[in-house]
Amino acid sequence: QLQLVESGGGLVQPGGSLRLSCAASGFTLDVYAIGWFRQAPGKEREGVSCISGSDGSTYYADSVKGRFTISRDNAKKMAYLQMNSLKPEDTAVYYCAVEPLAGTSLDPHEYNAWGQGTQVTVSS
Repeated sequence: QLQLVESGGGLVQPGGSLRLSCAASGFTLDVYAIGWFRQAPGKEREGVSCISGSDGSTYYADSVKGRFTISRDNAKKMAYLQMNSLKPEDTAVYYCAVEPLAGTSLDPHEYNAWGQGTQVTVSS
């Protein structure tokens, strides 16, 4: 059974850093695209970053480009989102998701398997 579990969220001051982790189980991660998404209260879920399963290509939303870094370790069945220079507007529940054919898409509708989310709060 495919399962994704996020961890690493928390409360951090503006300008701080967090590293989110996504642990996959029940399937072979190698061929799947992995996406990180976030949803703030009252807002739609938005794509933050993704990494393809084919060649490791990465893509970032403009709002996080230069601050966030996505990575994956297929052998460990893990994905990560390193978040630096965090801003209050980064506050949201962050989700990881996988989909074998998503490529480098940040459209959440193209992902069919999701974790439960981890809360990130950026506040002084």
